[in-house]
Amino acid sequence: MAKQLWNKGFEPDVEIESYTVGRDRELDLRLARYDVEGSMAHIRMLNKIGLLSDDELSLLLPALEDIAGEIVRGEFVIEDGVEDVHSQVELLLTSRLGDIGKKIHSGRSRNDQVLADLKLFFRDELRRIAEAVDVLFKRLLKLSEENRDKLMPGYTHLQVAMPSSFGLWFGAYAEALTDDMQMVLAAYRITNQNPLGSAAGYGSSFPLDREMTTELLGFDRPHYNVVAAQMSRGKTERAIAAAIAAVASTLGHLAHDVCMWMCGNFGFVSFPDKLTTGSSIMPHKKNPDVFEIMRGKCNRLQSIPNELALLTANLPLGYNRDLQLMKDILFPATGELVESLRMADYMLGQIRVKADILESPVYDTIFTVEDVNRLVLNGVPFRDAYKAVGMSVQDGTYRPTREVNHTHLGSIGNLANEAIAAKMSELMSEM
Repeated sequence: MAKQLWNKGFEPDVEIESYTVGRDRELDLRLARYDVEGSMAHIRMLNKIGLLSDDELSLLLPALEDIAGEIVRGEFVIEDGVEDVHSQVELLLTSRLGDIGKKIHSGRSRNDQVLADLKLFFRDELRRIAEAVDVLFKRLLKLSEENRDKLMPGYTHLQVAMPSSFGLWFGAYAEALTDDMQMVLAAYRITNQNPLGSAAGYGSSFPLDREMTTELLGFDRPHYNVVAAQMSRGKTERAIAAAIAAVASTLGHLAHDVCMWMCGNFGFVSFPDKLTTGSSIMPHKKNPDVFEIMRGKCNRLQSIPNELALLTANLPLGYNRDLQLMKDILFPATGELVESLRMADYMLGQIRVKADILESPVYDTIFTVEDVNRLVLNGVPFRDAYKAVGMSVQDGTYRPTREVNHTHLGSIGNLANEAIAAKMSELMSEM
């Protein structure tokens, strides 16, 4: 017999149940501890407003703690015929405590129950993402400092342009991650609002204490308007997807750079053999498979905001079952991003950087801007200096000085890494 919180004494069609439940039982296992956490806060509040007695609370809390322990130990399962995690928790309480277990749903709809579970879950996932971003950020900044004096070509239009440095390159990705963290923090703030007490989206005739559950669950504040609380389903996920896409964009760009710099035509970076793969017929090959997979995963992660936008674009006000499908999209995405961030940190911990790249005659013309600027500093008008250096390149007489003297904030000789580190520290303190 199927067991649903909405059961009214009849059995749903098996085909209908299978289609509408989908992967919920599998995905809901990740929500189990949050469902218990939300239920514990809810029943404490019910006790305060007189809907549960002290004796009932003293039985329910230990029973929920036992279920929480089963979840931690990996013993908790959603039984066949049980629709979702919420039904399973209530079923366990009722089987162990009798009718007292049926009382925990007073003043609550499955809508606000699911919303609370999701917000608690996503809050932790965003923290996990932030921590993984911070680890990679620290790695990049360390590499920037270690390689601050090693020059490399800078490109525009994939043409040799001006001198850059590995210090500048690593540091650029570090600072780009601080911008992405702004997105993660924004998603975190949107997520960290309490929907519990909004019921099915229109409140309750019970005198619910929403401020109490907000404090117990560690939310920053409630979603005050109960309709707005329900409207946050979908909006919250889209904010999280935007944050994931922002981080994935930076990481995917970094992965592409590494793939290119490993290419024999560049040869700027390399890795130990054990971190690369080979060819079945070409014995010389050392392929950047890790970074290619990373680039592919990050490209796929950047599609998620569009997928969620299309899923939620034409929905009317209030809860709609379409929203259930967002779990299929977003639950795997958070883990995939964290895995890629950790792999990037692992790989970059063993990167080898080539020295003296710009000594090659191939890069002679990369110093033209330096020589134009040097003439300007000696009093030559800029256009005259530009023409003189340009003509020498044209007629083959140009000989670079190979001197680089960049001192302004954020340049080769003044990376501003301490200021960049302070930006990230400030952002992380708010998570």
